[in-house]
Amino acid sequence: MRLSDYLDKGASLGADSPCLSMENRTLSYREVQDLSHRIAAALRRSGVAPGDKVAILSGNDPIAFTCVFGISRAGAVWCPVNPRNEAAENRELLELFDCRALIYKGAYQPLVDKIAPDLPALTTLVCLDADAPDALGFEQWIAAESGPVEETVIDDVALLVGTGGTTGKPKGVMLTGRNIETMTALTLMGYPFEGRPVYLALAPLTHAAGVLCFPILALGGQIVIMPKPDLAEFLSLVERHSVTHTFLPPTLIYMLLEHPALASTNRDSLQCFWYGAAPMSPARLEEALWRIGPVMAQLFGQSEAPMMVSMLPPKEHFDADGGVARSRLSSAGRPAPLVTVAIMDKSGNLLPTGERGEVVVRSSLVMAGYYKNPTATAEASAFGWHHTGDIGYLDEENYLYIVDRAKDMIITGGFNVYSVEVEQALLAHPDIQDCGVIGLPDDKWGERVVAVVQPHAGHTVVPDDVIVFVKGRIGSVKAPKEIIVWPDLPRSKVGKVLKNEIKGRLTG
Repeated sequence: MRLSDYLDKGASLGADSPCLSMENRTLSYREVQDLSHRIAAALRRSGVAPGDKVAILSGNDPIAFTCVFGISRAGAVWCPVNPRNEAAENRELLELFDCRALIYKGAYQPLVDKIAPDLPALTTLVCLDADAPDALGFEQWIAAESGPVEETVIDDVALLVGTGGTTGKPKGVMLTGRNIETMTALTLMGYPFEGRPVYLALAPLTHAAGVLCFPILALGGQIVIMPKPDLAEFLSLVERHSVTHTFLPPTLIYMLLEHPALASTNRDSLQCFWYGAAPMSPARLEEALWRIGPVMAQLFGQSEAPMMVSMLPPKEHFDADGGVARSRLSSAGRPAPLVTVAIMDKSGNLLPTGERGEVVVRSSLVMAGYYKNPTATAEASAFGWHHTGDIGYLDEENYLYIVDRAKDMIITGGFNVYSVEVEQALLAHPDIQDCGVIGLPDDKWGERVVAVVQPHAGHTVVPDDVIVFVKGRIGSVKAPKEIIVWPDLPRSKVGKVLKNEIKGRLTG
């Protein structure tokens, strides 16, 4: 399926049903379809050919998201660009992707002014909501177009996703229509969907929140878009729109649990509250099961294998007797039905149950490769498996446990210390809301374990007491040698704690 096919499938279930909503405006499936055809025609008139790359630079916005379907109808490739990236990173991505057109919100005109002059292949600039000297206005651009466009059907790369900018040169993940179709099938297969879903998108549509829209559209559901993070508004929208599905990273769930309006919000409509993008504290997850509801649902994936490598649906958070399955809460669930997961050592040998190594994957979920980067593609697919870069193990019941990113492992005094394990112990402390654990150079130990923690509002963290607390849970070797208290932690666009930024601040 092409990306536009999900929209058309939803329209077949009710063309006048609500499709995309934001603030006080709702577009029906028919309106989104019509607009997407006009966008496709305008792209062709602008010289965009099948297979060409078209970037969208925007915050969460229904018109910007509608452009995704127009790009698909034109047979072009969607390149989501995150507006929070540095200008140099976005310029590098657009150059790497060979982008022919850029559709953007007027708020990002200064960013476009910085990067566009250095991109000679970028022949079409379209501003969605403002007049710009070197860009076409969106309404003017589509004004001459009407009626269905004759579509180009290319079952090939559907989108190019940038990755790796924080760890070196960015790479372009090539995701095909088959990859998205597999992800959609797994979502509908593995999580509860009753009736016409209503999906609330607070997280950026350029990330997980965006691809989760496709299974919603396939069922003719409504997507309620939030233009910016606001947990009070998030809770209000859950109640106002009878939201059935949503997604937040753990850090925002921690904040939600402390929000004073949570208890008074009617959450009865919720069927599935996805969490992912980073490990979640089992203690806070158990709290969420009682305070938000028995609807929490974990997903584990990455850009190269989107969203559904493994899954822990709501019912698997509980034992048969109805009690919380505490031992399972620290897992990433079981491998998805159409995904094979194994654990591999550095020599390419598959490891037995319980042994730790790199998590590797085989599935039609896995990307086609990295754009114009055969070396990185070969490295990621060594020994015939996709390499995730995560360290983990499978237990006797085939639950997957992620213990760390390979690059985040700390070697102290000759022992391997997994930062995620230390973070989980820290997050069980009643005074700590969030944390990041890193290794810093040490003359005695080689590396020492250092934790930067963010207290709960109104709480005080006593570093020595926290160290004793962690030692009691995971032992003295793994416990931090140093606890640093910050009022807030640096986070990425999707809410992940940025350990490399923490390390940069501490090492100067």
